[in-house]
Amino acid sequence: MTPEAGRYLEKARRCLAHARAILGIALGEEAGRSAYLTAFHAAQALIFERLGTVARSHQGVHGEFAKLAKNEPSIDPDLRRFLSQAYDLKVLADYETGPEAVVPLERAAAAVDAAERFLDCVAQLVERSAPATPGKSPIKR
Repeated sequence: MTPEAGRYLEKARRCLAHARAILGIALGEEAGRSAYLTAFHAAQALIFERLGTVARSHQGVHGEFAKLAKNEPSIDPDLRRFLSQAYDLKVLADYETGPEAVVPLERAAAAVDAAERFLDCVAQLVERSAPATPGKSPIKR
């Protein structure tokens, strides 16, 4: 595993820990956002490990992950869709207003559980991947 991919996985693990802690204090929007960020950073790890580069936007990460996951039999179809589905929770938490702009705790808890499965699946793929070809583009931090 490349050091960069390892750092993305570590960030994903921290996001998952935050999601669980936040869920424990019943903040559905924040737990849902952290569940998404868990998957986002895990997807970045796979992208870097396989392509040697990172996507520079949420849309870019979604697209690159979808390409990589498309023919990957070890990624369950539900997990292939999780990244884009969880993005809806981030959008709801960050931008929506009004009484409908709430992430119920049950939905947040389901997202956190799915984020953990996503992270576990991607971490296994990254750990057994061949090293990436270095640097098509620099990492943006």
